[in-house]
Amino acid sequence: MLPGITVPNNAVDVTINQAGEVLVKLQGQVALQNVGQLQIATFPNEPGLEAIGSNLYLETPASGAATTGSPQDTGFGTILQGFLETSNVNAVEEITNLISAQRAYEMNSKVIQTSDEMMGTLTNLR
Repeated sequence: MLPGITVPNNAVDVTINQAGEVLVKLQGQVALQNVGQLQIATFPNEPGLEAIGSNLYLETPASGAATTGSPQDTGFGTILQGFLETSNVNAVEEITNLISAQRAYEMNSKVIQTSDEMMGTLTNLR
């Protein structure tokens, strides 16, 4: 079992800084108290991870063994509290591309249909 981070019951605020430190403000105290450290895992072959739903993945022999490190270590990135990850896809652009592809498919289909009709007409002339 992985080690967990326990937030005390009398905590009134929880903050996670860019280095992954979990800091709590306890009731009646001014100074923040460090209650744990988040770790980030990287894998040699990320597509080899097994998706189990809800953005959760399991290590597999295909993914290779995890390498863990703290946020801000070289190659591990940082953590930003209060930010929401957005899609890296422009939906409007992708729908436009899909419509263009669909129209190109329809035009090619019409060319093939016309070609078949012309071949049929030539065959009937013989």
